[in-house]
Amino acid sequence: MPQHIGIVACSAEGAALCYRTIALEGAELLARHDHPEVSMHTHSLAHYMNCIYRDDWAGVAELMLSSAEKLAKAGADFLICPDNTIHQAFDLVEHRSPRPWLHIAQEVASEAKRMGSKQVGVLGTRYLMEGPVYPERLRATGIDCRVPGTPERERINQIIFDELVNAQFNARSLAYFKEVIRALADEGCDAVALACTEIPLLVTPEESPLPVLDSTRLLARAAVRKAVAHQQQSASRCA
Repeated sequence: MPQHIGIVACSAEGAALCYRTIALEGAELLARHDHPEVSMHTHSLAHYMNCIYRDDWAGVAELMLSSAEKLAKAGADFLICPDNTIHQAFDLVEHRSPRPWLHIAQEVASEAKRMGSKQVGVLGTRYLMEGPVYPERLRATGIDCRVPGTPERERINQIIFDELVNAQFNARSLAYFKEVIRALADEGCDAVALACTEIPLLVTPEESPLPVLDSTRLLARAAVRKAVAHQQQSASRCA
């Protein structure tokens, strides 16, 4: 059997897209209608945001670990988190976790490297754009990154928390994202990381002025590959 994927969720729309991607694209590596076993646990987004508003990343880590423990007990073999912002607490989680993790920014960085990108624009919550998660992972692969200016970061953050996490996808907000992405292209970016798991629900590859690095789907696809690779390795050993 493929490995059991555990999803440590945070915001509903991004987690739903991650789950849906695993379910739909698992069939490409397995069989019709087939996908790895998946379990998901989420604390309220409000609980996470209360910690983030206080700059309490240790509190964020405890929520993530609480979900990780529940998923381990449900049988998950490894874990993913389809939320970029709370990866700022990842270093407080990884060494205490009952199961190994895939890191969302690492999957984005690996795909950017595969694409041959040299400079990636990063869009996400204000906390993500001003934090270390993407600069560290991208630069470790030799890729530079840029984020929009302060007014743009504030507007993007407002769109995410007032609209996208509430499943509101407005043409005016899409136009604003496209304007910001064009500006990043003018500054030398050759791709844009959609580093909030809800942004891909608004900004599609067809609408984006730059090639997109869809963090949600990249993480989901990496999880499917890992789960299926375990099955293939087991079958090879038995052959």
